[in-house]
Amino acid sequence: MDPAAVFNTSVFAIPQENRRKWAEPEPKLYRMRIFAPNDVVAKSRFWYYLRHLKKMKKSHGEIVSLNIISEAKPLKVKNFAIWLRYNSRSGTHNMVKEYRALSRAEAVESMYQDMAARHRSRFRDVQILRVAELEKTADVRRPYIKQLLQKDLKFPLPHRITKSKAWYAANRPSTWA
Repeated sequence: MDPAAVFNTSVFAIPQENRRKWAEPEPKLYRMRIFAPNDVVAKSRFWYYLRHLKKMKKSHGEIVSLNIISEAKPLKVKNFAIWLRYNSRSGTHNMVKEYRALSRAEAVESMYQDMAARHRSRFRDVQILRVAELEKTADVRRPYIKQLLQKDLKFPLPHRITKSKAWYAANRPSTWA
């Protein structure tokens, strides 16, 4: 397993101040799908997003559960669209990128590699807004993904070497059956 691999984790939190109030027996529960290499980074990113979206600090809440979400069909190749916001040297930019992968986590991992290669953006500078599986081939917009969706797709097999018959056996022949 790659130490920098991105896992698909789900984090649940319950605000502490709402938990203390007896007037509200069922407090609000916030759930986010976070892509992080481990649970420490997942919790940190969760509180980062909750602080910005709901104005809730870590001292006023409690994480109820943290689950790793596995893919339903891990052997099927799927097309994913990732909506993201990233900070560059010149400002903040929004974009949609498409990837072909076996799982959401794998698509997000290749997105982070792609953003680092093309835009020099770090993990902390990229905010994933949404990850969606593209069910229909008509939904795919990028030409580098469209070219892989053809029915009669064939790949060349260059430099095929025919193996010659071995003159000598690697082990002694067996005479008994």
